[in-house]
Amino acid sequence: MAARQAVDTFLDAVENAKIGSCDAWSTEATLDATVPNWRVQLAGADAIRAEYGKWFADPGRFEEVRRFPAADGVTEIVEYTLSWSENGVPHAAHHLHILTVRDDRIVADTVFCGGRWPASLLAEMEAAHA
Repeated sequence: MAARQAVDTFLDAVENAKIGSCDAWSTEATLDATVPNWRVQLAGADAIRAEYGKWFADPGRFEEVRRFPAADGVTEIVEYTLSWSENGVPHAAHHLHILTVRDDRIVADTVFCGGRWPASLLAEMEAAHA
């Protein structure tokens, strides 16, 4: 249950662009993020908030969310597609997080990000699937 609450807090902060005030992470939390053509590894709640503050600077809306609690009771896998408007341009992103929670706080976040897609690229992807 504690794992779910910490993840709920994180997802609410993502959707509402409130990462700066989010207390979901332990002070020793780690982030291992694979993004297009790059990998980011950080330690500490403040460093994670600073990085995610860039990723989730604008309020958004989850188009899809799938959550899979692991049998160990401390890990949850979360996949989502997030949409938002940035400088008037619609964007979307697809992420998968493997979150480990202890003592009501996220202690590890391994995330895979497909990139940030502006409206023009979203339209191109839609046309490719038509």
